[in-house]
This record gives sequence, C-alpha cells and structure tokens, in this order.
Amino acid sequence: MQYVANPPNPWLTHSVEWIGEPPETALEVFEETETRHIITHNDSPDVGFDYTVNCYRGCIHGCTYCFSRPTHEYLGYGAGTDFDRKIIAKVNAPELLRKELMKPSWKGDEIVFSFTSDPYIPLEANYKLTRRCLEVCAEFRQPIGVITKSALIRRDIDLLQELARHAKLGVFFTIPFTDVEVARAVEPFAPLPEARFHAMEALAAAGITVGIGIAPVIPGLSTDIPVLLKRAKEAGAQHAFINMLRLPGNVAPYFEERLREKLPTKADRVMNRIREARGGKLNSSVFGERMRGKGEYWAATERLFKIHCQRLGFNKKRTHQTAAGTTFRRPSAQASLFG
Repeated sequence: MQYVANPPNPWLTHSVEWIGEPPETALEVFEETETRHIITHNDSPDVGFDYTVNCYRGCIHGCTYCFSRPTHEYLGYGAGTDFDRKIIAKVNAPELLRKELMKPSWKGDEIVFSFTSDPYIPLEANYKLTRRCLEVCAEFRQPIGVITKSALIRRDIDLLQELARHAKLGVFFTIPFTDVEVARAVEPFAPLPEARFHAMEALAAAGITVGIGIAPVIPGLSTDIPVLLKRAKEAGAQHAFINMLRLPGNVAPYFEERLREKLPTKADRVMNRIREARGGKLNSSVFGERMRGKGEYWAATERLFKIHCQRLGFNKKRTHQTAAGTTFRRPSAQASLFG
C-alpha cells in the first residue's frame, strides 16, 4: 500500500456540485495495488445480497453511525476520524473484477456496489474506479445493485442506462433524514438529503430503477419516515427498505461523542431510545437481529414503514437476482474485437 503524497483534489473538479462541501481536515490517500480479490462473499442472512465490490476503504462522508468503521482497525487505523480521513483506493479493482468474472466458477449472481464504503465518495470523481468497474460489468452483462448517498452517481447515467438495458440494475439512495440540521450533525460531509433526491429523480427520468433506503433508523432522530417515503415516490422510487442503527465496537462511543457535541439537547433521548430498541444494549451482533430492533418502538416503526409502503405502492417488483435467472455472459473474443 503506497501513500500518495499529492492526492487528487476532487473539490477542484467539474463534479464538485455533486460531492458536497470539503472536509474540515486534510485527507490522506493510499493506493493499494496488492489486493488479490475484489468480489467479496457475504454470508450474513441480514442483508439481501451475497456479493459486493468495494473499490475504496474508508469513506469521506463521515457518517458517525457507520457500522463499517471497525474495518479500518484491521489496517492499524482508528474507527473514528481515521475512517473519514485515511482513504485507501484499490487502484487495480477494475482489472481484478474482469479477472474474477472470467473465472468459470462465477455464475452471474448480483454484485452490489458497495457495502463497507460508498462507491461514489468524492475521490471517485478523479479515480473513476467505480465507473471502470461498471464498464466491466456492462461488458459482461453482469447484474448489479448500487447503494450510495452521493449525487456523483449522476455522472454515470449513460453507463447505468446501458446496464439497465442489457443486464439488471437497481440503485438505492440511503436517506435517513429530511432535517438538514440532523443530517449535517451525523452525516457531516455527505450530500444533503435534497441533493440525493434530485439525483434519484435524474436516474428515474433516465429509465433506471431506483429506491430509497431509510438506513439507518436512529431511534429519537428518525421521525419522518412517511415524509421520506412520499418524497422518494415523487422522485420516482419503486423500492424501499429500512435498517436499524448498528453500533459495533468503537462505533458506539464515537457516535455518542459526536451526538453530544452536535445535538446536545437530543443526545440523552436518542441514546435511551437506542437501548430501548436493542433490549437494553447499544448493539446486537446476532444474525437475524443486527439490522432489526426489538420492543414496542421497533414494532411501531416497522408497522409505520409497511403501511406507507403499501399505500404508496413500493416493493411490488423483486430486485435481487440470482444466477438462475441472470443476464450474465462472458464476452467472446470475436465480440470483443468488434466492441
């Protein structure tokens, strides 16, 4: 892994209108060239997909609640601000993806971009690793899903349209709040909620299947689920999901510290509500419980979500695709010669 002494500055590119405000402190960027595999298999029953690609480690959006923060500790970094400021770019990701899709063992199950980082963090404006991986997927007609907070995805509408025509594609925007004050407190460098809705509208208008992820639901802060669903429907969303807040390991103290700093009058109520929805704890690592809460609060939240999803017509079509019904095919040598 190589430290980049003079990394690209995404806030000086033409994409700056989509990637939000620059962080308060300087970024440190590392280029990883020794990654051996880029497709990760998930064996958790809590998520609706089996395979992911993460072109980056760490995330500039700085979401204080991100359950992926502890993955940075495996690299010797911290789960706090190190996760936001020390970013690793897997610069050989597109080449690795092509190599893995060519293996006879790959059958064409859906791949999701991404799970432990956002595929459209600001550095993507320069590195274009996600775009280049999507180009590979388009060549193979590989079914994919995208989960993002970033409006930078609008840059790739042309490529997403191609994937939608010849493969299977669904894009989810995670938007847990409409309140700008709350969003800035816990998602300090992510595009504002309305910017994500505008991006959703642009993709839907281009014929791309879009959805909203109200994720995470933070007890005491997530008070506008009906408003989010209505706004998403107006923006063209067809699908919706919710996930309960997860605070594994050192994420819990970091989240609470930032919450008390940015929203001091709400902090006690939020922390108490989280414990109420987690059976007296701040987190659960048990399969089947990690993405869902417990007790009356969570039961009421799920009922509210389901009622409004039904009323607005969400989730009528299936989004996940397995190898049994895949559009995947390996390009022949002759087809490659003629594009």
